[in-house]
Amino acid sequence: MKSLVSLETDSDMPGRRKFFKRSGQTLLGAVAALHLAPVFGRAMADSKSDPHLNVSRPGRLGNPGMTMLDDKRLDPRVRKAMSGMPAGGPAAMLPQVTLSSSYEECLRWVAAMEELLNMQDPAMLGSMPDFRDVVREKKTIIGGDDNEIDLYIEKPKGADGILPCVVHIHGGGMAFTTTQAAGATRWRKTLAQQGLMVIAVEFRNSGGELGNHPFPAGLNDCAAAVKWVDKNRSGLNISSLVLAGESGGGNLAVATAVKANIEGWVNAIDGVYAMAPMILGFYQSVPDELLSWRENEGYQGTREVMRAMTRVYDPENEHENNPMAWPFHARQDVLKGLPPHIIINYEMDLIRDDGAVFARNLQAAGVAAISRTVTGSPHVAEIALPDLMPELVDDTVGSIVGFAEKLARSSVRRSA
Repeated sequence: MKSLVSLETDSDMPGRRKFFKRSGQTLLGAVAALHLAPVFGRAMADSKSDPHLNVSRPGRLGNPGMTMLDDKRLDPRVRKAMSGMPAGGPAAMLPQVTLSSSYEECLRWVAAMEELLNMQDPAMLGSMPDFRDVVREKKTIIGGDDNEIDLYIEKPKGADGILPCVVHIHGGGMAFTTTQAAGATRWRKTLAQQGLMVIAVEFRNSGGELGNHPFPAGLNDCAAAVKWVDKNRSGLNISSLVLAGESGGGNLAVATAVKANIEGWVNAIDGVYAMAPMILGFYQSVPDELLSWRENEGYQGTREVMRAMTRVYDPENEHENNPMAWPFHARQDVLKGLPPHIIINYEMDLIRDDGAVFARNLQAAGVAAISRTVTGSPHVAEIALPDLMPELVDDTVGSIVGFAEKLARSSVRRSA
């Protein structure tokens, strides 16, 4: 499956840092134009003299009482699927949290959220395609804290030759669910079916059934897994190593690269693919430039929920500006030298603008990075709603495969 985006590399510019030189200039220019265009709010000029400047504010910026189902931007298939849900949706089954909820109360919310997700797994497993052409094995390695870390390795059955590798980090706010959740399992197998080796990391969550392990436990596990995979490239028969994750897993994918850059082993990572990365912790406020936090507040997430996950990850409020906990705060000197990034954002998502702004920060630091926003989509629809939006699944899978394959060719040239 080919990506819709061709990542050309000039032969006279070796190395992954020049990755998007040719196709990227045009694409990045378009992305920048979209993100920087004054589409929010009403224009300051007199709308009577130019009615085209009388632009309505989207979402709750224009109507504080707006719900996601009322928002005309929402993909109609999602609206139809969600319209049959009971009042309040699944979130109504969860305990309430506030901005001042205690650590214990936040842990109870995480446990309830995980239980709710587990209840949905049987239905997702029942609708899962037949992946008999994908094989799996399990490896257990020892992490930096002398803890066991389970790795689940999936690849095409009968694969012969060197494969690009994706180290996958599942979502869940760094706080709940596991590699064995139905959505994460289906996503890995879908990627493996397209010719990748996919290695899932069972990292320590900051809450839930795997125990309460605040930052940096989960990050340390992801770093240990990447180091192990890089050290065993030959034995695994892999070429490129792409870190990929969604939501909280997107945080850990980016944060692992940041950690590697700070500690001096970033060459182990060829690229990062982050979907709706949760890279900003909510403590008291968010930067004004992140309009999606007001535009989409309450659609799927709230500040209270984000505060609960932040509190579980950082119970003593010690790491608000730590770029390894929350990469959004990474300075230019920390970002400089990172591998290429692709960041996927979702129009209806509370944290949509976090990834878009972070991509601009990467670009300013000289990192090859692109960001795109999926129109009408809620949070990580490829994994949450794979049968509802199949063309989005195909596009994102193709993008990941193309990214990994291009990095593999670049890696071969560097080692030649």
